[in-house]
Formats: sequence, C-alpha cells, structure tokens
Amino acid sequence: MATRIKNKKLSKSSRAWMKEHIDDFYVQKAQKEGYRARAAYKLLEINEKTGLIKKGMTVVDLGSAPGSWSQVAGQLVGDAGTLIASDILPMDTLENVTFIQGDFREEAVFNQIMNEVGGRAVDVVLSDMAPNTSGMAAVDQPRMMYLCELAVDFALKVLPEGGALIMKVFQGEGSQELRAQMQKQFSKIKSIKPAASRPRSKEMFWVAIK
Repeated sequence: MATRIKNKKLSKSSRAWMKEHIDDFYVQKAQKEGYRARAAYKLLEINEKTGLIKKGMTVVDLGSAPGSWSQVAGQLVGDAGTLIASDILPMDTLENVTFIQGDFREEAVFNQIMNEVGGRAVDVVLSDMAPNTSGMAAVDQPRMMYLCELAVDFALKVLPEGGALIMKVFQGEGSQELRAQMQKQFSKIKSIKPAASRPRSKEMFWVAIK
C-alpha cells in the first residue's frame, strides 16, 4: 500500500520571501538576460559609476560561486583580459574565466591564483563574499567582518598602487573600525548602494583604491 507523504507547508515568512524573490525585477531580468544571479546588476552598476573594470585587465574574484560577478567581469575584461575566480564551493564553467576551487587563505590555492595571474599586475580584486546568514546579527556580523578582512588582506598583497578592491560589506558592528583601518592602507574609499540591493539590506559596497 502506497504511503502518501504530506508536503510540509512553508512558514508565512518563507512564503513571503519566495513570493518577493519570484516577483523581484532583478531576478526576472537575470533570468531573461542569462545571468546566474541578480547580484550581476550590482557589479554592473558599480562599474558604470566607477569605470574600474575595463577590457584587457586582470581581475581576481574571491568567493565567486555561483558566478554572476565573474560573468560580468569576464565580459568586461574580454578575451584580452584575465579573470581568475576562486571559491571553496564548485562553480560551473564561464567564458573568459579561470576558476580555482579552494580556500584562497591556503598557500597552495593562493599560489595557484598567482600562477594564473602570471606576473601581470592585478588591476581589480572583487569580493561579493557573505556568510550563510542565521538572521542573528550577533552571529552574522562578525562572520561578515572576518570575510571582509580576508578580502582586504588579499587585496593588499596583490594590488599595485592604483589597483582597486570592490567589496561587499554589512553595515554594523566592526564596519566603521575596518573602514578607519582601510583609510590608512588605501588612498581613497567610496561607498555605493546599487539599485539591485534590496532597500532593507544592510549590504553596502566599498570601492577602495590603493
């Protein structure tokens, strides 16, 4: 006798999130235009405002999966450029993108990235990294700040003078301290909140020029 398994109902908040996600303008736009996630439009707007990523450049994308920022940056640097993406998670192949799976903090993975850079100057470091959020700021914020610190450390190692770091940050405890520290290490820092960032989101994007 077949047993019928009753589908577990989504909670009210989960249903609301799902509806918002499906109805989201940028989710629908990404699906139509072939981007892997709505986050693609955040980088597109940032680059429209700054013009930092150009054809022929060398760009490193940290925490790249599922790959929407790599998609955008790969298109921007073109065939003459170099886009190296890295993540602990796997990522499907993209045109003009070399993907290295692993933790960029580890020497072997860092060396792999730099081997792909091949002695060229790294023009831009990207970081759209964020922790798996729990909804508890006391847990999520320190995790996010740690990821930001890792991105800053990497950028300081590889960027020449004039190179840029484009990094996602959660506004909250620790962010102003990090910015104050970065102001000593970078010549200029600018904050951008793209239209594709949901208004209630704590995320902000910092563009730092070394």
